[in-house]
Amino acid sequence: MSLYHLPTLLFIGALTSGCQMLPSSQQSSSDDVLDSEKLSVAAGDEGLKEAVESGDEAEQARAVKATRTKLDDAIEPSMKATAEDAREKLDEPSGPTAETDKAVEPANVPEPDLWERLRKGFALNHDVDQQRVRSQLNWYKSHPRYIDRVSERGSRYLYYILNEAEKRGLPTELVLLPIVESAFDPFAYSHGRAAGLWQFIPSTGKYFGLTQSWWHDERRDVVAATDAAFNYLERLAKRFDGDYMLALAAYNSGGGTVNSAMRRNRNQNKPTDFWSLDLPRETRAYAPKLIALAKIFADPAKYNIELPALKDEPYFEIVDTGSQIDLAQAARLAQVDIEEIYLLNPSFNRWATSPDGPHRLLIPVQNADTFRTALADVGPAERVSWHSYEVESGDTLGSIAQSYGTTPSVIQQVNKLNSHIIRIGQRLMIPSASQDADTYSLSAAERLSRKQDNAGRSAGGKRVDYTVRSGDTFWDIAREHKVSVRELSSWNGMAPGDPLMPGQDLVIWSKSPRATQMAKASQANLRGDDGMVRRVGYRVRKGDSLSRIANRFAVNVSDIASWNNLNTSRYLQPGQSLVLYVDIRNSP
Repeated sequence: MSLYHLPTLLFIGALTSGCQMLPSSQQSSSDDVLDSEKLSVAAGDEGLKEAVESGDEAEQARAVKATRTKLDDAIEPSMKATAEDAREKLDEPSGPTAETDKAVEPANVPEPDLWERLRKGFALNHDVDQQRVRSQLNWYKSHPRYIDRVSERGSRYLYYILNEAEKRGLPTELVLLPIVESAFDPFAYSHGRAAGLWQFIPSTGKYFGLTQSWWHDERRDVVAATDAAFNYLERLAKRFDGDYMLALAAYNSGGGTVNSAMRRNRNQNKPTDFWSLDLPRETRAYAPKLIALAKIFADPAKYNIELPALKDEPYFEIVDTGSQIDLAQAARLAQVDIEEIYLLNPSFNRWATSPDGPHRLLIPVQNADTFRTALADVGPAERVSWHSYEVESGDTLGSIAQSYGTTPSVIQQVNKLNSHIIRIGQRLMIPSASQDADTYSLSAAERLSRKQDNAGRSAGGKRVDYTVRSGDTFWDIAREHKVSVRELSSWNGMAPGDPLMPGQDLVIWSKSPRATQMAKASQANLRGDDGMVRRVGYRVRKGDSLSRIANRFAVNVSDIASWNNLNTSRYLQPGQSLVLYVDIRNSP
C-alpha cells in the first residue's frame, strides 16, 4: 500500500457524485415551509445561562463544558474533539477588539465601534410594556457575564452578519438572533435536530438550499446559513405584512402555527399582534428574549452593563480555494491553528472541504493574504492525499471504507464501480487525511470520543461498545441496558429521532446487571478477537437447569443468573427465554 498525490481533476467528478446525502424529507413547496406548524426546537442559550449562574469563573468554565449541546452525529468521530477544542476557544477573547491595539492608536481618536453601527439599524419596538420582556431583561441585568460571553462568542461572526442584514435593509436586531438560537455556538445541535448558529432543522435547511452531505452540513456554514436565515425571515415578514415580531414567532414555531393563532383571535374579535396570540410556551418567550437583548445592546449603561469593545472591522475574509483541500493543510498554509479553521468553517464533517464545493474557506483577515500566497504554490494534486489500496481476501467496500474513514459510496464513485462487488488484487483509490486523528481533534469523531469519556465519569455505568443490528431501535437498546433513550442518543452525538444504521457503533454506559459481561464481549471485539464472545438467545427446554445450560455453553451459573436477573432458587420454565454471552471457541 503506498501514498499517492494524484491530480484532483481526475477524481473531482467522481467524488462529486459520490457524496451520500443525509436522510431528509422530500422537497417541500414554499407554501409547505411557510405554513409549517412544526415547532423548531433550538439548542438555545439555556446551557450558557445555566453556566453563568453557577458561580465563579472556574466553576463557570466547568459548567459551560457540561452544558454544551451534543455534536451532530454526522461529524466524523475523529473530528469531534477538535470541535470541542474550538468551542473552548469560542469563549476566549478573539477580536478585533478596540482594546487590542490601544498602545498604537493616536490619542483622542474614537474607535469605529460595531455596537454603535448595530444600534443605528434597530427598527423593532423596544418600548413594549410586557412582563415577558421585563423578566428576560431582569435576568440579563443580573448576569452581565452572560452578555460578555455571547459577545465574545459572536465576535468572529457579527461583522459579517451585520453587513448582510444592512445589505437587505433588515432590522439589525435580527443580527442578535443567534444568541437566542444557539448562544453563538456554530456547532450547536438540538435534540430536535436543529443545527448551527441559526438552528435550521434538516427539512427547512434543505428547502433553503443548505446542502447536508457526508462531507459537510451547510446548516453550520456561517455564510450559507446566514443567507438562508435572512431569506426565511424576509419571506415570513412578507407573509405577515412586514410584522417582524410575527415573523420571529413563525421562525420558531412555524408560519402555520402563527396563522392558526391569528385566526382563533379573529374569530373571537381579539387583536392579532404577537403579544395577544396564544402560542407555544417556547415561542411566547422567544421574541421577548430578542427584544430584551436589543434593549441591553441599545443602551448598556442604563442597565449597568459594559459591552466588550469590538472594532467595526471584518474578522475574516472569504478566500476562493478553487478545489478540495485538506483542512490541516489549510491551517498550515494560513499559519493559524486548526481550531480557528473549524470555528470559521464549522460545516465540515470530515478532514477536508467538500469536493462538490463551494470551494472557499473563511480565513482570519490578517492571515488571508498569507493563505492565498501559500495556496498558489500548492497544486490541486497536493491539496488532498490519496491511498492506492490493493483488495485482499475478505475485504468489502464497507470494511475498507471504515479503515480509511470514508464511506463505501465515496469509494464506489471515485473508482467508477457499478456495484459493491470487488475482486482480490483490484486496485482502489481512496481519499484520506494527510495527518493523524490528533491533528483533526476538533472534528466530529474525536469530539464525540471525548464527550463519551466525559459522560462515563458522570453516568455511573459500565462502558459497552455496541454495534447496531438490523431491527435495533434506541428504545430496545436503552431498555436492555437500563438507561434512557435521551442518555443513549446524547452519548453518541445523536437526537432520539435519528435513524440507526446496521453496523453503526454506539457507546453505552450500561446499568444492566449484565453490563460487565457485555463489556467483556465488546472489548473482545475491540482487541481483534473477531467477536469470539457472542450474545446468544436461548430458549429453555424441558429438563434444562442452570447448571446444565452453564456446562453446555462453558459459562458460570452465576453469570447466567446475573445476565437474566434470575433467582437461582427457582426452577426454569420450558419456553423461558435467556440471554447468554458465550465464547464460541468453548461452546458446542
